[in-house]
Amino acid sequence: MKRESAGGVRGWRPATEEALYGPSGFYRRPEGPAGHFRTSVHASPLFAGAVARLLCLVDEALAHPAELAFVDMGAGRGELVTGVLKALPAEVASRARGYAVERAARPAGLDHRIEWLPAPPADVTGLLFANEWLDNVPLDVAEADAEGTARLVLVREDGTESLGEPVAGAEAEWLARWWPLAGTPDSPLPRPEAPDGPPPPEDLPEEVRPPTAGLQGPAQGLHGPYDPHAAEGLRAEIGLPRDAAWAAAVASLGRGLAVAVDYAHFAGARPPFGTLTGFKDGRETAPVPDGSCDITTHVALDACALPGARLLSQREALGALGVSGERPSLALASTDPTAYVRALAGAGEAAELTARGGLGDFGWLLQPVGIPDPLPGGERPST
Repeated sequence: MKRESAGGVRGWRPATEEALYGPSGFYRRPEGPAGHFRTSVHASPLFAGAVARLLCLVDEALAHPAELAFVDMGAGRGELVTGVLKALPAEVASRARGYAVERAARPAGLDHRIEWLPAPPADVTGLLFANEWLDNVPLDVAEADAEGTARLVLVREDGTESLGEPVAGAEAEWLARWWPLAGTPDSPLPRPEAPDGPPPPEDLPEEVRPPTAGLQGPAQGLHGPYDPHAAEGLRAEIGLPRDAAWAAAVASLGRGLAVAVDYAHFAGARPPFGTLTGFKDGRETAPVPDGSCDITTHVALDACALPGARLLSQREALGALGVSGERPSLALASTDPTAYVRALAGAGEAAELTARGGLGDFGWLLQPVGIPDPLPGGERPST
């Protein structure tokens, strides 16, 4: 598929690639992502502590290898890998090795135990963790024209958009399977699903299940007799590059667990006009591919999932790892006021990490490699 045309117009994938990772790209700026938006990593050290506990569960499933890897995909400035190594028990920490995978330069003062890499290390044993990484893997955007044909959305550096040629090839096949924009006279547009979202398509592995609560909010959609004009303006984000990026990241593990954490949506409940947006200085903004802002879209995690995977919400995952927003007993306030204040602060941070309508709605994709699913309640019978 043609990606560029005269006048500086090109698809969103190459435009985003340059805007985020080019020589003057957003993610190469000295302030790093934390200068513009909060992730779970920045919200509370409880998140790194929970990931450290997950790494310990992986360590047990691996029978305590001599070297235990923690691979932080899209590491920013190394905040998560630093926090995880710090939170590990001494015996596990003595065998742990941290890897930060990031295109930006290594920050000054980073722990010498952390290796800084542009790509994940090959054939390691341990936990690969991708927190808000896939949403920044650049992809193209499609939009249905007046005839209901899915066309590539082209964009200029100032954010002005136009429609290009029809989506074709593997990308068209991906849209047809995972995010169809229009039906046919024999196959009407899908009816909207319940807010909690539908189960994944029948051809997904049985081990993959949707979260118990919707990760993208109430579904919207069109239904009734086929009308190509009704599809006009519907948009989809073609997640094929993310599927490939995730598969490559999983393949880098010799044995262990790969986890992707992101805002997500599922087949049958995709947002009808997509999720493309920008972030700058702590605020959502128009996505302009000039390097001035983050450019992100939510992730079709069900399309990324490989056989044996499991999908759940961050609320469920952190709950299984002991993160609870429950307030401490008032009795503690009278017996140990200092401990009560600490527990109360921790409960507030945990509540933010697991909040409905916020960070708790993130999707977690767990992909075991050569081990059973180590998260409590996660092991499933073989099929």
